[in-house]
Amino acid sequence: MIPFKEEKDAKKEAFRKYLESSGVVDALTKALVSLYEQNEKPSAALEFIQQKLGGPSASDYEKLQAELSDLKTKFNQLSISHQEICKELEEVKSSCNEEPSLTKESSDGETQKDRL
Repeated sequence: MIPFKEEKDAKKEAFRKYLESSGVVDALTKALVSLYEQNEKPSAALEFIQQKLGGPSASDYEKLQAELSDLKTKFNQLSISHQEICKELEEVKSSCNEEPSLTKESSDGETQKDRL
């Protein structure tokens, strides 16, 4: 039976290996070194690190959120319009199916209306 401390240490080591093999340790190290090498330290260190890791800036994120909101609104409007048009189409189809056609042609080219 493995003692609790050894099991915990083994989990930490496995996690450390996972971070190294997936490139997380290198990416964080590069971002932190870049921050360290800045002559004038940025006021928002976390945002600096996020940008170095490839994330959007706070202003970019806000713009994307606004765009997403606009697109959701447009989608909802188009969805409602689509439903209304589908209803109209079904009404037109059903009205065409209900009306008997008096102008169907017979095999000899004479319409039913002409025969009446």
